Amino acid sequence: MKHLILFRHAKAERKADSGLDFDRELTRRGREDAKLMGRVLAEAGYRPQAAVVSAAKRTRETWEHAGAAFTGVVTAYDRRLYEASPRTIMEVAETELKRAGSVIVVGHNPGLQELAAALMRQGEADPRDISRVQRSFTTAAAAAFSVAPGGALSEARLFFPADHGGKGED
Repeated sequence: MKHLILFRHAKAERKADSGLDFDRELTRRGREDAKLMGRVLAEAGYRPQAAVVSAAKRTRETWEHAGAAFTGVVTAYDRRLYEASPRTIMEVAETELKRAGSVIVVGHNPGLQELAAALMRQGEADPRDISRVQRSFTTAAAAAFSVAPGGALSEARLFFPADHGGKGED
């Protein structure tokens, strides 16, 4: 069974020394939440074979810490994922899913949140989970989908840091 995991970057500093949003680094809490969520996803049985990560500093750092929970993941950094629309994120993910059995996309809101909600509605996820992801997709949150042969979504699960002893916030 293939999996698609949408993973929002962890908590980042409000402003980078450069003044550029693209250069914002993770806070200490962000690094801790990223590590935690990598472990949570691995313990839940998710094993990405490929990671596509926004080229922004905070997403690269998020994957560096979360990715330590996995082995053998082929990682690509993709500038298109920075400030990406749900459609762009899905196009990137679909391309990777053709090559790999399971893919994790590390990116940003609002695109990830909007895509997660749309995919959950398509996959007929639990209405409470759909409502939750529509309200908030905190930093270091993840939405994991099982992808059946032919591309249909057969399962959706949400993972929030606060549910596992972490912080995560909007």
